[in-house]
Amino acid sequence: MNAGLNILPNGALDFVSLGALVHRLDTGIVPFRKAAECKIHVSGGEFNCAANLADCFGLKTGIVTAMVDYPVGELIDGTVRAMGVKPFYKHFQHNGVNGPNMATVYSDRGQGVRPPVVFYNRSNEAGGLLKAGDFDWKSIFANGVRWFHSGGIFASLSPTTPDVIVEGMQAAKAAGAVVSLDLNYRDKLWNVAGGEAHSLKVFERIMEYVDVLVGGSEKDLQKCLALPGTDVVAKSPLDPGPFFSMIDKVIHKYPQVRVVATTLRDVHSANRHSWSAAAWVKGERYIAPTTELDVFDRIGGGDGFASGFFYGLLTQASPEEAVRLGWAHGALLTTYPGDTTMATIEEVRAFASGGSARVQR
Repeated sequence: MNAGLNILPNGALDFVSLGALVHRLDTGIVPFRKAAECKIHVSGGEFNCAANLADCFGLKTGIVTAMVDYPVGELIDGTVRAMGVKPFYKHFQHNGVNGPNMATVYSDRGQGVRPPVVFYNRSNEAGGLLKAGDFDWKSIFANGVRWFHSGGIFASLSPTTPDVIVEGMQAAKAAGAVVSLDLNYRDKLWNVAGGEAHSLKVFERIMEYVDVLVGGSEKDLQKCLALPGTDVVAKSPLDPGPFFSMIDKVIHKYPQVRVVATTLRDVHSANRHSWSAAAWVKGERYIAPTTELDVFDRIGGGDGFASGFFYGLLTQASPEEAVRLGWAHGALLTTYPGDTTMATIEEVRAFASGGSARVQR
């Protein structure tokens, strides 16, 4: 059984994301207020999928985004290219004082009973300045793009970024690409953007173009899509019942959606998670195994799942195999520093098929 998606057999690019690039300052296990040093990770919810699909899975990918011409932008651009992602930039000039800026995310990893903490400086962010008409979509899609992706983080950044998403999705549909959306609901971002009521209006505009929906727990589906709640009571955070109970409501409101997928995670401590995933694919339900994760850095795990899952669908794997590939890649991603992959496709396939952490000689 395929996923019911009309995926083009080939194209100059397999996958293109639209979203904002950020750099994350990671102080490791030290709380930011006590830190003396940090690592810099290039990230962005939408970019991470393109980077993972290029670096681990060997697909041809691109990112449509804003770029500021100053040293921080040069650092970020270097990582984009090193990951094998083709950039389509709207360039901005930094004035040397207050921007426009490439957004900064601050985080620590937490430890044991102390959870990770994430906060932002997205002041005068170039990504939020993007507006409809900034990109030549006909040129981007001219030689074929098989899959187009964006997300709720980018949608929340300003009054104009939803217009860019809609414009990109319309062009993608016209070019024959599959369109996916990661809900990626972030309370902090939407509270500044106008709150939940505003987010509902934004997602309602975007959802009519979406074929594949990822990243949505049952609570996210309710919050983002204005769906009534479920009577199903979760037995645990790993119970897919409440998620599956929402699908009929999603499809009733957006009948063009063919695939809905989410990760399932039970957080025992900052460093110990139980991990699974679930997907609804053209009327059928699929659930990944549950595994215990020793987490090094949890940021980007959801994007790791999404990219592995997309890879499975793009390569005509069965839905069950696609879910397992996403589950395996997301699990592996939590064992690395940073937001993007360091896995090989062989490692992903081995773990997806039941591999272990025994030493490889």
